[in-house]
This record gives sequence, structure tokens and C-alpha cells, in this order.
Amino acid sequence: LNKPEWYLTQVLMWIGNHSKFLDDRIQPILDKTGSSVNAGLEFSRALVMLILEKLAADIPCLLYDDALFCHLVDEVLLFERDLYNVHGYLSSFPSCMHILSEESCFQRWLTVEKKFALQKMDSMLSSDAAWISQYKDITDVDEMKVPDCAETFMTLLLVITDRYKNLPSASRKLQFLGLQKELVDDFRIRLTQVMKEETRASLGFRYCAILNAVNYIATVLADWADNV
Repeated sequence: LNKPEWYLTQVLMWIGNHSKFLDDRIQPILDKTGSSVNAGLEFSRALVMLILEKLAADIPCLLYDDALFCHLVDEVLLFERDLYNVHGYLSSFPSCMHILSEESCFQRWLTVEKKFALQKMDSMLSSDAAWISQYKDITDVDEMKVPDCAETFMTLLLVITDRYKNLPSASRKLQFLGLQKELVDDFRIRLTQVMKEETRASLGFRYCAILNAVNYIATVLADWADNV
């Protein structure tokens, strides 16, 4: 259960290793018969069906072990990325995201994603470098004077989007968007709490860094507004 990458990687290897044989030997036979079947894609689809059976059996066994469940989700997302980007798998075919979208699994994924995002926010705000810009010494790069915590937070949101963007259902994507909105509001509250501690020094380093953070986040969210 702690090594899903073993069978996921094995399937990718089988797909890669057989592609030339399927294209050179099997596809011409199918073409001669006038069939529209793509040998390579059908081979991939059959192997993915085995993966789905394996996941359906494994997931109930690790649903409440955060470490194992997170590792499984991470490995499945990497597998899906290679399957589509490297091997040209079709979005209309069955995929692992259908398994991750099933109710019990999906709700657990959301819960765990939120837990680790909040932990990340705790660590980024407690860091010594939280209010310092990574690019403070490079003026042409750092016009907005973005503190490290704001940049890390927006990267966190972007990573979450990247993880759920291939879900087959719009309603599932919206639930992840709801989580992101919660995280933005949580970060706003945290910034407000820090700001209240700094009101006596409103021209101080940290107070200005908070204003820069808010301006940066608002600007990036506005840039993302066209991203359906």
C-alpha cells in the first residue's frame, strides 16, 4: 500500500516499451481492415482499467492514513500527467481522476489538502523571512516589494489548482475552488492579526510589507480572473 508508484510506473513502462511494436506491427493490420481503432491507445486504455481496479481495492485500506493517502494522490497525479503529456492518452477515456472523484475518496482528499495547506501557512508566516522579499536587492525584478509569505501563499494556491484542474467534474472543481476561497480568507485574517500588532508603527517595515502583500495578492487574483 505504501508503494503505489511501483505499479503506476510499471504501467507507464509497458505503454512506452510497446508503443513502437503497436504502431509498426499492429496498427497497419487494423488500418488494412478499415478499422478506426488506435492500437496504442487501446493498449493504454486496457492497462489503465487495471489501475482503476487496483485503486478501487487499495483506497478503502488507506483512506484514514494521511501519509499513505497523500502519497497515493501525489503518485496518481504524476501518473496522470505522464499518461496525457507523454503518451497522448485521451481525456474521453477512463482515468484515475474518476476514482479520486468518488464521494468518500474526494471528501478525504479535500480534508487532507486543507490540513496540509493550513500547516504550510503556519510555517510560512512563522518563518524569519516571512516579511522579506526574496528579490529585495534586484530593483528591476521587485517593483511590488512582495514579502516572501505572500509569494509562497500564491504559489500554494497555484499548486492546488494544478492538482485539481484535470478532475472530470465541474462540481468537484468548484469544491476545490471553495477550499481556495477559504484559504484566501484565512490568510486575510492572519494578515489582519499581524497588522493590528503593528498599528503603532504604520510606516514600519512589517506594516508596509503587509500592505505590499495585500496589493500583490489582489493583483494576482485579478490576473487569474479570466481563468475559468
